[in-house]
Amino acid sequence: MLQNLTPLAVFAFVSSITPGPNNIMLTTSGIRYGFARSIPHMLGISVGFGTLLAVCAAGVGSLVLALPQMHLALKVFGSTYLLYLAWQLRAMAFAHAEGTTAKPMSLWGAALFQFANPKAWVMAVTGASAFLPLVQPIWLATIVFCLVFCAINLPCIGVWAGTGAALRRHLAERKWQRLFCAVMVVLTVYAAVSMWL
Repeated sequence: MLQNLTPLAVFAFVSSITPGPNNIMLTTSGIRYGFARSIPHMLGISVGFGTLLAVCAAGVGSLVLALPQMHLALKVFGSTYLLYLAWQLRAMAFAHAEGTTAKPMSLWGAALFQFANPKAWVMAVTGASAFLPLVQPIWLATIVFCLVFCAINLPCIGVWAGTGAALRRHLAERKWQRLFCAVMVVLTVYAAVSMWL
């Protein structure tokens, strides 16, 4: 059985560590709030994505993506949110900035975002259709699938939050803050546009 999980583990790692909406948001969160305050955001991604994995393993994900209206709605909502995020990033205030009232994304906010994140849907549907373990009964296969994927996904997204937290102290100068903001805005806009490519 362990041998059967290797392709799933590889797919989970590659799809989790590569850039996407969650990882861009976590890098930004790490810079703005530090690693510790970004932990609820990371856990929310795991909770939401784990639920999405279970939904897709049950076959609902393929049905949702097969409906053109639902697929379009996901793309519109996801890209709109990313463009809103890019707008916020353009003048991002870093930690300890005067008058800042921004807060890190909550666990439940991050969990709900997974259902509007097209990359998460593609990862979940692809994983469920190609890498669901050959175990009976099906509910056991679903549990193993979700546990393996989430166990690999959480450290991967943690790397992005940790990278942001590590960059935090190097961005004390305003010129580096502006440069970083510009890079993150471009990446976020690219993530939004890539949903339509």
